[in-house]
Amino acid sequence: MSNFLFYSWNVNGIRAQEKKGFCNWAKSTNADIIAVQETKANPSQLSEQLLHLNGYQSYWKSGEKKGYSGVAIYSRIKPINIIDHFQEQTLDSEGRLIGLEFEKFFFFNGYFPNGGQGIHRVQYKLDFYNLFYEYISQLKKPVIFCGDINTAHNEIDLAHPNANHNTSGFMDIERKWLNFILYEKNWIDTFRYYNKNAYQYTWWDMKTKARDRNIGWRLDYFIASPGFEKHLISSKIHHQVMGSDQAPISLTIKI
Repeated sequence: MSNFLFYSWNVNGIRAQEKKGFCNWAKSTNADIIAVQETKANPSQLSEQLLHLNGYQSYWKSGEKKGYSGVAIYSRIKPINIIDHFQEQTLDSEGRLIGLEFEKFFFFNGYFPNGGQGIHRVQYKLDFYNLFYEYISQLKKPVIFCGDINTAHNEIDLAHPNANHNTSGFMDIERKWLNFILYEKNWIDTFRYYNKNAYQYTWWDMKTKARDRNIGWRLDYFIASPGFEKHLISSKIHHQVMGSDQAPISLTIKI
């Protein structure tokens, strides 16, 4: 049985993050797998250092629109299979999802849609949620998925819940999906598994300098298949890491 350490971080632009020391940070984590979201770049635009981070193989998924969205996975473990097309326009077109298949489990990294631009984007977000769950629920191995889910699940997951029930990211129709997978289907929100009463956040509004006052939202998750509890060791938010409007999160498992 071996331990595996995962990190996930919405970097809000991988090229900008490189200038802030991303590569040194990534190496310092000593993680087996690092998932990044909102890369805002095509691999052809990236430096050799970003593409070939020492000790890692990198896998990229970019959107059709340049400078928008995008996800990547750095892995020290060679995957059996790379999953970067899902045969669904909603899942494929914006470069929001990539997966790796390993011997014992599947791992997916997602930058889930934000519904803040209007009801059409809320519906797109809900469609994305449902199509993604339909896909992973049919897989024959345990699944770990991570990333910026773009929804705070419960009132403990944001600083001002009462003021945000009609705001995308905390609307009942968005939270309903998390209720479904976590409560009805028994998938595991790994941070809450270890931190049931913790008021910790992963995103802060930069325009209002909300991070200085810790007025934030927990939008980033590691979620694991039902029954995966026996493999969990820890799940953390690394709020002290700066450089983005979001904080990295980590998960340690044994498998």
